[in-house]
Amino acid sequence: MANLGTRIYTRFKGRLVGKDADGRCYYEARTLNRTGGGEKRHERWVIYHKGEDASAVPPEWWGWLHHMDAEPLPESARQPWQQPWQPNRTGTPEAYHPPGSDTQGGQRASTTSDYEAWYPEG
Repeated sequence: MANLGTRIYTRFKGRLVGKDADGRCYYEARTLNRTGGGEKRHERWVIYHKGEDASAVPPEWWGWLHHMDAEPLPESARQPWQQPWQPNRTGTPEAYHPPGSDTQGGQRASTTSDYEAWYPEG
């Protein structure tokens, strides 16, 4: 969700390039801007949905947004092994907890490796 300043800037300086499958809008500046390295290129940005973080950008748009691709990849270029985006679940009840973690009872399976714990002399 863009604030008022971003909406005004987008209205006067931006050109809508496209939308992703989830409805996020991607823009490019109408004029060239000089980067820190001295080259000139169009500034690019995305308008997120309320409450989203930057990890919500799908791979089809990520390369374009970061000036790695000249055009966004078509949705049809998505590979069958690519999974849809999911928000980071760390800190929520849906977070991954491997077997043996404290939330899973704190008991892990015994190991058959050659690991020996070190104990201080004393």
